[in-house]
Amino acid sequence: MSLNCLWCRRRPKSPSSLTCGGKYTGFSVIGLIRGLSGWNGRGSGWGFASPDSDYDVRFLYVHRPEWYLRVEPQRDVIELPIDGELDVCGWEWRKALGLLKRANPTLIERLDSPVVYQETPEAIAALRNLVPEWFSPQRARWHYLSMARKNFRGYLQSEQVRLKKYFYVLRPLLAVRWIEAGKGTPPMRFEQLLAETVKNPLLLAEIDALLVVKQRAGEAEYGPRREAIHAFITQELASDSQQTALPHKLARSSRSLDELLYRTVMA
Repeated sequence: MSLNCLWCRRRPKSPSSLTCGGKYTGFSVIGLIRGLSGWNGRGSGWGFASPDSDYDVRFLYVHRPEWYLRVEPQRDVIELPIDGELDVCGWEWRKALGLLKRANPTLIERLDSPVVYQETPEAIAALRNLVPEWFSPQRARWHYLSMARKNFRGYLQSEQVRLKKYFYVLRPLLAVRWIEAGKGTPPMRFEQLLAETVKNPLLLAEIDALLVVKQRAGEAEYGPRREAIHAFITQELASDSQQTALPHKLARSSRSLDELLYRTVMA
């Protein structure tokens, strides 16, 4: 089977086929081809897409059994050239299970995407059920803080800033608040994070106003720096040094991951 069996090209409108010229064959998408799943990874998945946002398609796939019986390791990622509208990347199933074992926040976040193009329910449900065993609050907090710091330093230091970059800082900072409150894995949707982690009415009003502008403006739209939001970001980043360590206890045995790998490959 080939990759053009897989995805909905658009969310949630009528899909057209995603093709790759027959280059990738012999695997199944978990939630797509012989199995697994595909989601929108950012923008609409986070809940603040612009009118001209592209489509970040992320998927998991599984090969036929013989692929796993080779001495030399094989490439475990599929990346298609960005065509101006589609940004498509897939992870092989064993790679994904290994990422879960290392409590990879990006994989865990994608499993919560509200925009699902297609999936194999049994395999993805089994993967989601394993997340609590491997989720690390400490590792997730570090991941989101690093993301916020990097985007803040790189994009929000001028008087005129790219508006969408505010959300590339706000969202990870709100995810940190969620984690530190003991709520578990942060939801992917920005609106849910915002509603449950920010109570200051003035700050909420400022963020809501910016969200309206972002959803109407283009991806490259610039605007004046938002002082209230900027002050909030600065305060959150500065307070990080005062935080205590969070739990980092992972499941000791990978037996459940091995069993899921076997069941999925042999299905």
